[in-house]
Amino acid sequence: MASLSSSSSSSSSSSSSARNRRNRHNRPVFLRDIAIIRLINAWCIATFFQPDEFFQSLEPAWQLAFGPHSGAWLTWEWHHQLRSSLHPALFSAAYMVANKLSGLLPAGNVLRTAVVMGAPKVLQAGIASLGDWYTWQLAANIYGSDSNAASFAFFLQIFSPWQWYVSTRTFSNSLETTLTVMALYYWPWQLLSAARPTKENPKPANPLRNLWQLRASLCLAALAVVLRPTNVLIWATVVGVAFTRVTLQGSSPLTWTCIFSLFRESLLCGGLILGLSFVSDRLYFGFWTFPPYNWLNFNISKSLAVFYGRNPWHYYLLQGIPLLTTTGLPFALWGLYKPSASSVDQAKMLRTLSCTVFVTVAALSLISHKEVRFIYPLLPALNILAAPLVASFFTSPPSPSPSSKPAAPRFRLRNKPYLFAALGINLFLAGYVTFLHQPAPLSVLSYLRREYERIHPASVKLVHATRQAPEPQDELFALFLMPCHSTPWRSHLVHPGLTVYALTCEPPLHTQPDTPERDSYRDQADRFYDDPVHFLRAELFAPGYGTRTPRYIVGFESIEPWLREFLDTDEGKALGITIRRVWSGFNGFFNEDWRRAGKMLVWDTGVFDNVLAPEHTP
Repeated sequence: MASLSSSSSSSSSSSSSARNRRNRHNRPVFLRDIAIIRLINAWCIATFFQPDEFFQSLEPAWQLAFGPHSGAWLTWEWHHQLRSSLHPALFSAAYMVANKLSGLLPAGNVLRTAVVMGAPKVLQAGIASLGDWYTWQLAANIYGSDSNAASFAFFLQIFSPWQWYVSTRTFSNSLETTLTVMALYYWPWQLLSAARPTKENPKPANPLRNLWQLRASLCLAALAVVLRPTNVLIWATVVGVAFTRVTLQGSSPLTWTCIFSLFRESLLCGGLILGLSFVSDRLYFGFWTFPPYNWLNFNISKSLAVFYGRNPWHYYLLQGIPLLTTTGLPFALWGLYKPSASSVDQAKMLRTLSCTVFVTVAALSLISHKEVRFIYPLLPALNILAAPLVASFFTSPPSPSPSSKPAAPRFRLRNKPYLFAALGINLFLAGYVTFLHQPAPLSVLSYLRREYERIHPASVKLVHATRQAPEPQDELFALFLMPCHSTPWRSHLVHPGLTVYALTCEPPLHTQPDTPERDSYRDQADRFYDDPVHFLRAELFAPGYGTRTPRYIVGFESIEPWLREFLDTDEGKALGITIRRVWSGFNGFFNEDWRRAGKMLVWDTGVFDNVLAPEHTP
């Protein structure tokens, strides 16, 4: 019997080793497959979500790649050094490489523009695929590489509508999410299980013996914090829990060794990333500055967050987490309340992930301005916490193998109607936000770009063959009369000679908080919608203001009556234009902003070279 038991144990061990080797061999193949999925994901996205996708990444990247005369629109944050240049620097490199590659194509080939415009998509698809792959790897570290729970963590990640909608967009939050889960994967979770010396274990192993993994984790975490300072909430929780676990073991030499090593490596890795950030910002802004400090100082002294909306304290509880997890919400909530663990080590890791969610959501709930993407880095943790509960609900345990030879586990699906319903809901949501919710802001720029290439073929060479200023055009090609940042900008207009103007919405940095001047402030877009006809007469087209007569006017269909009313005034008649619809774009079935309701339209003014005043562009 002892021999049989030994033989069975040996066979099981060899089978497990073989599976582990097979899993390690398949990892690169699996990562390649995920990258293909995310490339398809990136190319399918045909909708507009939030302006920061373009104005806080691609616009500064465009200027960094193609120079100050390229027509990029830099928002006020960049003029006050509130953003780290590391994020747009990634995309500027992609733009420059793509621009060189586009030069290999024949002159006039339409693929030249497509290659440059597609560069950020390719890069962001790679970032998103790393986020998916490391979520699976972290789940495998917790539950085991052959576990059903690890597979379902990956399943939740891939079939998440939020992940499909946002992961391939060029938000700093998307990069932050990937950096965070990568850092969590490399984090020395053995710190949670550091044991006090006992008779059975007089010399416990040092949990920080693999310094290179610790350094990778700390560098990735530091980079995430530099990009998004609020990410420090996650790492304060993780490090705090680890420090508590280590110090509870008593004041043994191993305890002090761990604390000293963690402190030393944190200083080294943090200093390295800070040095990289300082150099990058020095090259980008032209002088020494530190955006995280500037950001904190501005938010404290200027109270700027309220200009972008106020949300109730329970926003993340009632809207944020449900939007992140969608059909996985019940499992994620139960996983947060009572993590499903089969061992003490698993329980410690899952409780740490649960604590990061609680601390981050609680802290960010105290801030007036809230967005779902601010808690996006918590999605991998939520999926991992939900995974074992999803696995147990939708699959039944494997039946024991009657043969002496161990077989791979065979899980049977159960509760199939619920599974198919959840999949159907997720696929419907992903499809709607991918193709139907606000597609017009992207398609209208494609129309304008094609029109410009048709009308000015001589101006379309390489996207940016030179960093010099383009030849001046005698016309304002398009005027955007809509809420500011309603469309992308130079990253989709591309050609530097394609001159356009849009209403602005700069915050009142010159005012103090809680003053009448601050409370009564109205930006340019606000003034337009307060009284459109008066704004067009007294501001935009007033003598001396500097707006030229546009070839096209772009806006939502609700402004057409106001436009026609303005053209009947003396100021409107002096322009000598008549508007005619030449393009109409569907923009979804609903919109939370009444100003963006309805279709997006392009009107041809019938005037092409009528210059009223010097060009004025943002």
